[in-house]
Amino acid sequence: MKALQNYTLIATAFSLLSMMNLQAEEPYTPGHPPEGGFDSFASEFIERHCFDCHGDGTEMGGLSLDDLGPVNETNAGLWESIWAQVAIEEMPPKNEGQPEKIDRLKFTDSILNELGKTMKDKGGFHAHKTPKKANFVSHDLLFGELPKDLKLLPTSSPKRIWRVTPQEHITRLNELINTEPEYDPKNPGLRTHGDAVPLDHGGQLKLYFGVDRINSWQGATVSYAAAVKSAPVVLAAAHKHGFENYAHFASVNSAESTQILSKAVDILKYMAYGPEILVIDPDQITNDPVLYTAKLEGKNIMGSTASVTYDENIVRPLTPLYHLLKQEKETYSDAELQKVIEHLFEMVTFRPPEVSETNSYVDLIKELIPKLGQKEGLFRGLSAIFLDRDALFYSELAETGEPDPFGRVMLQDWELGNALNRALCYIKPDAQLREAIATGNMRTREDVQRELSRMLADDSIRKPRILQFFREYFDYDLAVYICKDDKALRKTGYGKQRPDRFQGSMLFNLASTDRLVELILEEDQQVLKELLTTQKVIFTGSNKSYYPGIKIRRAKKTPSKDNAKTPGKTTSKERTWKTIRNELESDKTLSMDKRIELLREHHTLKYGHEKGYQAPEIPSDADAFYARVGHRSYGTGSFKPERYLHSAPKGQRLGILTQPSWLVSHSDAMDNHAIHRGIWIRERLLGGGIPDVPITVDAQLPDEPDTPLRDRMRVTREEYCWNCHEKMDPLGLPFEMYDHAGFYRTKELGKPVDTSGEIIDSGAPELDGPVTDALEMITKLAKSERVEQVFVRHAFRFWMGRNETIHDRPVLLAAHKAYQESNGSMNALITSLVTSDAFLYRK
Repeated sequence: MKALQNYTLIATAFSLLSMMNLQAEEPYTPGHPPEGGFDSFASEFIERHCFDCHGDGTEMGGLSLDDLGPVNETNAGLWESIWAQVAIEEMPPKNEGQPEKIDRLKFTDSILNELGKTMKDKGGFHAHKTPKKANFVSHDLLFGELPKDLKLLPTSSPKRIWRVTPQEHITRLNELINTEPEYDPKNPGLRTHGDAVPLDHGGQLKLYFGVDRINSWQGATVSYAAAVKSAPVVLAAAHKHGFENYAHFASVNSAESTQILSKAVDILKYMAYGPEILVIDPDQITNDPVLYTAKLEGKNIMGSTASVTYDENIVRPLTPLYHLLKQEKETYSDAELQKVIEHLFEMVTFRPPEVSETNSYVDLIKELIPKLGQKEGLFRGLSAIFLDRDALFYSELAETGEPDPFGRVMLQDWELGNALNRALCYIKPDAQLREAIATGNMRTREDVQRELSRMLADDSIRKPRILQFFREYFDYDLAVYICKDDKALRKTGYGKQRPDRFQGSMLFNLASTDRLVELILEEDQQVLKELLTTQKVIFTGSNKSYYPGIKIRRAKKTPSKDNAKTPGKTTSKERTWKTIRNELESDKTLSMDKRIELLREHHTLKYGHEKGYQAPEIPSDADAFYARVGHRSYGTGSFKPERYLHSAPKGQRLGILTQPSWLVSHSDAMDNHAIHRGIWIRERLLGGGIPDVPITVDAQLPDEPDTPLRDRMRVTREEYCWNCHEKMDPLGLPFEMYDHAGFYRTKELGKPVDTSGEIIDSGAPELDGPVTDALEMITKLAKSERVEQVFVRHAFRFWMGRNETIHDRPVLLAAHKAYQESNGSMNALITSLVTSDAFLYRK
């Protein structure tokens, strides 16, 4: 105790108690240092609540605070651990005396203040700002009764620049080179203008050139992807659990900048010349691709640039750059350059340039042309716009406007308009929002409410940010990146199917889960509860094995006269593009006219339409509809958008948490990951905090492949581990009713599978208790108001790009009220958040 006494500024227990009482009389503003300074308050708190177990020679858990001193670089890690344990109310132990809520808050706030000061010149202290630590803010202080001696300030968010996500960036660039189809209200599931660019067949995010003009190619999906010019996403992002896009998460490094400049030149050249820069043979640009195919008959060029043909009709956006270069002028006037710059700048930054910005780019181009030549100087000069700050970041600096009495400034004009647009969309503001911004009608809360209501009500305005929230909240999109061990996969319900196709299966499941979320959002009633408990499932024909017993109703088709069976001729059902291909390859005596005739039939059967793939109409008597998958040219084979909608087999599935995509996302290469699943329930539904794994812990389960997972997890029930694991393992083990490939099962290793679990210390006593399986647990949680409040907290984090603080309490209460009073409307929740002070004001 000697060292601690040297550290404290208080000499006696009486003076310690007096200081505590004095402080309690003064209103406390969260985030501010306590009265009397950190040293005195922290030492008094530790002596009262920590020293019996961790001082005077007592070292419970191997921790001694005898030698603890003020926060410094050496002991910062220990102080961070103390903060975490006290913030999530793990310390003091439940069976010991507990500090008052406000004293716990003062103590944890003061530690964060000291860590921030200590680490300021060492890169700063940011651990508490990560999404994993957001639940360390007391749920009771946010939604329960507020202590009367706590003083809240009007909230705002920090001034900041916020990097665009990889999905936003690639979708923004796609607008420059491809024309996406307009929204079709009859087929709302088809990918359309404004939807995010999807992952390709390999689970990669790429920008593909000319997909709006491709009308044929050799080979299947893999060959297509190899043949079409593409650019991989440049901006880095980790595929991990949780929210991926807080405002302080990401920057743009020099390597990324170099790649962006290189890809920008390719994009600009395509904008100017189209597929002409992609082809090897001019005949590849044709409205009759069969003639080109016949020309190459017998040559295997699958996967090469020469295997793709493009329609002659120009469908890409025609821009001032296209019109300028079409003239083949020897020199460009300033006015012509300004027009090109102004258009391109707004396309990539979502705002018009200032006159000074336009002039600086004109000067750059004029400087480069003598060095590089007329066209190359133009392309290189324009490529710099792709590195403009606002092409890569959203600016929220609030440099215009007057501060209010609390030092807050409301976003205005383009900053506010783009913040609103970005809350929903990946492409630039539509004409109506742009006009509102340009005419000074985007400066008030009422302006935001007006435009937001309009945009939410218009289905043709695509809103991929909303779907992205649910992807990141549920984490079901990570299934694509789980690399399964072939041997382990064969032991699951996936069985003897080809292991190398499992990733493709997860891509189909991902698209199906996306569509299920969208269907529930279309109803917009009790959204969270429906997502957790819906009996609906969506699947492709190839993924039907996940739902045994379901019978698909297909439309009855009457064979046409031309396809009726005749003696010696295959039926239309038997005749496929593959049989025609075999006929062409086996019979070398066919005349050219006959070969062209067969090639035309082959082309129609393979691509679905003479102009390339088009989604067929869904017959009214079939249980089918569309989901957004791949690029339109991926319409053959595995990337058809058709899906089937059914109710899950009784007792097998319930909501998103039993979808194959979610289950695989929370598994590893060899088995289920009950701990990860339990952490998800604890953090995303119950709002609990999980401390970091101590570096002294070997977080590995025994390698015993013939032992059930539950039994191998015996190591987590050891005393040192169980304090944390009792809050997550019993929540994850009920999902053992599914194998690690996401298939429902009743047995594990030949024995009945144990699916029992328990909800412990949830924060809502009515939830606590044993459960028989995942379905019972989910049903129980879906009815909880606490779970609903935790969902609101996560929505706040996603749309504000930061963790909530105690000062955000009024915003959260209002958002939860809006959600409840609208019968669980996601639109109402988003409206409340996006019109709140936390969204509108910066400081």
